[in-house]
Amino acid sequence: MKTVKIIGVPEHFNLPWHLAMEDGAFEDRGINLEWTDVPEGTGKMCQLLENNESDLAIILTEGIIKSISQGNPSKIVQEFISSPLLWGIHVAADSSRSSIQDLNNDKVAISRFGSGSHLMAYVNAQNQGWDPEKLEFEIINNLDGAIKSLTEGSEAYFMWEHFTTKPLVDNHTFKWLGDCPTPWPCFVIAATDSFLESQPGVLKHILEVINTYTEEFKQIPSIDRTLANRYDQKLEDIQEWLSKTTWGQEQLSEETLEGVQQKLFSLNLIEEIKPADTFLYSNH
Repeated sequence: MKTVKIIGVPEHFNLPWHLAMEDGAFEDRGINLEWTDVPEGTGKMCQLLENNESDLAIILTEGIIKSISQGNPSKIVQEFISSPLLWGIHVAADSSRSSIQDLNNDKVAISRFGSGSHLMAYVNAQNQGWDPEKLEFEIINNLDGAIKSLTEGSEAYFMWEHFTTKPLVDNHTFKWLGDCPTPWPCFVIAATDSFLESQPGVLKHILEVINTYTEEFKQIPSIDRTLANRYDQKLEDIQEWLSKTTWGQEQLSEETLEGVQQKLFSLNLIEEIKPADTFLYSNH
C-alpha cells in the first residue's frame, strides 16, 4: 500500500472523494489515501503543500496559481470543479447595510492572506469600481472565526462559498448581500513537485478513480439527499447547487491559466505573468 496525503475543505464539493474512499476504490489500486479536512481553506493548504506536509490538495484555482507564482514547488494536475464558485458576500444579520455598494471602505474578514476570501475581495472590489489598493483585512481563520467576529460586533464583511454559508443566512447569523462568482473554474487538484517526480504512476491511478466518480456523481440515486444530510443543507439549496456545479476531468487550459494570471497581475497580487509550464503538470 502506498500512503498518499490529501487535503481539502470540509464542503460538499469533495463528497466524491469520500464516497470513493468509503467504497475502497483507492485501496483496490494499492493506495491508502489519507484525507485531512482543512477548514481554514486555500491559504493554509498552500502552506501545507509548500512544507511537503501533504502530497495533494483540492484547492482554489486563483489561490494555488498565486502561490506557485510566488515559488510554491507544486503543480496543477487537473481541474476538479470546472464551474465558477459563487462567493456569497455577508455581514452580521443586524447590520444596517443592505447592498454590496454599502461596503465600500469597510474591512474584509478573511481566513488568511492568499486564501480565496482574500483574493476574491480584490476581484469584487474591481467589479464594483472601488480602489482595490484601499482594501483592509481582518483575519478570522475559518468560518467559525467569521461567525464569532461578525456576531460580536465586527463591521467587516465576509466572503465565503454561497451554499456553505446559506444555513447561517437562514438562521439569521449572517445577512447575505449578493454573490461574486469566480471568472474561472474554481477548484483544481494540485500536487507537490516531489510527489509528481516520485509517484507519477500512483497519481495516474488516483485521477482515474476520482474522474470515474465525478463523471457519474450526479447520476447517483438520491445524491441530493445524501449531500443535504451530510452537509446539513436544505434539499432545495443542494439541488440548486448541483444544477450550477460541474466536475472537470481535464487539465486546466492554458487560456484559463493566462486569464487568472492576468487578473491577479492587474490587481497587483502577483509580480509577473509566467509560462504555463510553471503551473501545469504534464505527464508526457
